[in-house]
Amino acid sequence: MNTTVMSPLTVTPLGFIPDFKNATLVPLNETSCENWKEIHHLVFHVANTCFAVGLVIPTTLNFHMIFLRGLLTIGCALFIIWATLYRCALDIMIWNSVFLVVNLLHFVYLVYKRRPIKIEKELSSLYKRMFEPLHVPPELFQRLTGQFCNIQTLKTGQAYAAEDKTSVDDRLSILLKGKMKVSYRGHFLHNIYPCAFIDSPEFRSTQMNRGEKFQVTIIADDNCKFLCWSRERLTFFLESEPFLYEIFKYLIGKDITNKLYSLNDPTLNDKASKKIDRQPSLCSQLSVMQMRNSMASTSDSEDGLQMFLRGTSSASSLRNNQQEFYNAYGVSRLQHDVFC
Repeated sequence: MNTTVMSPLTVTPLGFIPDFKNATLVPLNETSCENWKEIHHLVFHVANTCFAVGLVIPTTLNFHMIFLRGLLTIGCALFIIWATLYRCALDIMIWNSVFLVVNLLHFVYLVYKRRPIKIEKELSSLYKRMFEPLHVPPELFQRLTGQFCNIQTLKTGQAYAAEDKTSVDDRLSILLKGKMKVSYRGHFLHNIYPCAFIDSPEFRSTQMNRGEKFQVTIIADDNCKFLCWSRERLTFFLESEPFLYEIFKYLIGKDITNKLYSLNDPTLNDKASKKIDRQPSLCSQLSVMQMRNSMASTSDSEDGLQMFLRGTSSASSLRNNQQEFYNAYGVSRLQHDVFC
């Protein structure tokens, strides 16, 4: 019977210092490459070329992230083919499968974000006329009009707001189709045409005061369709979108300016209002335009002077109409100067 003799364990003393001079060195040929292996298959090099091209795409290119993720996805797919068919390396195939899934998900998400935004037909004219010239992205406009607002209709003769009865705290609206008539104590003030705010003066003048009522009556002069926001939810949304908040401040101020200007010409039509939208400050130029037009309409200086004097009397009546507008909307003279 064979017995195995166990050698006793050798214990190294605590104060032992190893002798590095007599240590045996490992040959270099065991850790360094003396004979290089053959070059890998073409699929391997094409995969790395995709990685290289994706990484050198300049960030100034419009779709650089989509191109980057697409090339990385193709490179990972080629690495999986190379590792499976030519290398038979399971670990390389598994890691590149993970990278392929991650990059593919990023690629799909980026393409989805770049999809064309379809704006509803009823809102397309509103976007092109009011928001697109101010460089509001279609996706931001879609968020603005898609969550907390709705499209409502009024038939001819129906009231949008009644004087001293309707609260101004509930909504803010833009007319999409038709025409509305605004009056104060039975006196006609102005018309409201498509792509104009219906209650912008109330929205501006009552931002700090709650519980107030409309000081004017707004009635549909035609079959009307308008976009209506919940005022509270719109305010909350604009606080989270500083860019859109500034856009609304500009649009509402401009709309109030146009309403002030329309007092001079109650018959102002929609085509003329579009021209007004492209003119920066018509309130300040009103009296000068009246004088210039009246003087240029005749070659006789006396006739021109008489027409100008008659124009001053009409200007005084215009100021009375403007005063009615200030009383009706609660807009002070200082606010009028700021808007104009």
